[in-house]
Amino acid sequence: MGKIAYIFPGQGSQTVGMGRELFESYPAAREVFAEADAALGFELSAMCFSGTDEELSLTANTQPAILSTSSAAFRAMKEAGFPDPDFVAGHSLGEYSALVAAGALSLADAVRTVRNRGTYMQEAVPVGVGGMAAILGLGLEAVEEGCAEAAGSDVCSPANINSPNQIVIAGDAGAVDRACEILKEKGARRAIKLNVSAPFHCDLMRPAQDRLAADLAECDFSDLAFPIIENVSAKANSSGARVAEALTRQVSSPVKWMQSVEELIGLGVDTFVEVGAGKVLSGLVRQTNREVRCLNVEDPVSLSNTLNTL
Repeated sequence: MGKIAYIFPGQGSQTVGMGRELFESYPAAREVFAEADAALGFELSAMCFSGTDEELSLTANTQPAILSTSSAAFRAMKEAGFPDPDFVAGHSLGEYSALVAAGALSLADAVRTVRNRGTYMQEAVPVGVGGMAAILGLGLEAVEEGCAEAAGSDVCSPANINSPNQIVIAGDAGAVDRACEILKEKGARRAIKLNVSAPFHCDLMRPAQDRLAADLAECDFSDLAFPIIENVSAKANSSGARVAEALTRQVSSPVKWMQSVEELIGLGVDTFVEVGAGKVLSGLVRQTNREVRCLNVEDPVSLSNTLNTL
């Protein structure tokens, strides 16, 4: 019998209405949204269920909204009798959802921390100064070389190593533009500028990282009920003592998602269950390995189908 990993999406998976059907169907999901609303002091649940796209796409709102939706889905799964996973992992912000699921961090601490994290990341770089672009169809080594060539005295580096043929780069806007041209010359199929509010997961995020470190120092971390594959190392960790450092470094370090998926498969995982809004991560897992099984839980129907499959 192969092992199961529960994986938790990050920013970009948000849609208005997310979590509402789980809220209506599962008391455990209702509890999550009530806890999140209380921790933040405003109705995040209303923003998720019936807010505007503009409101929900502000980074300081998006991050706690996605985390709460994933946590609601996970608790609904527990209520419905799902097995515990062998491992968890999350993409960037999703790492917090994974830690809440593994019992390393309370939901209240997590939603408050990621709301601040969103604000810090937004404020680290003035709008328009930084940029991000998705590079399709070019390997990591070539992307790293192209970024170094484009950077000069600016910042430009891989930010999200999503799959063998999708790597997102980040840095100063001019350097990212130069890198797009260089990487197309090197054979990239496409270089797509992303409409993002800040250049995440690169050295320009150092100010945000320093501010977040102070918040994380105030959180209580417990050892994990099941190991997490960390973004920064793509290695398993079960120790609460190591979590704050990994989350701090994650802000300005690349998200090693492809390597995390490869690590999980190497550890015997053959079933990935995406927990929360959308199926972005399932697509990235399939780009990395077509042999594994990808399922998801974002509403009562997908929850029921996934439980029956497992």
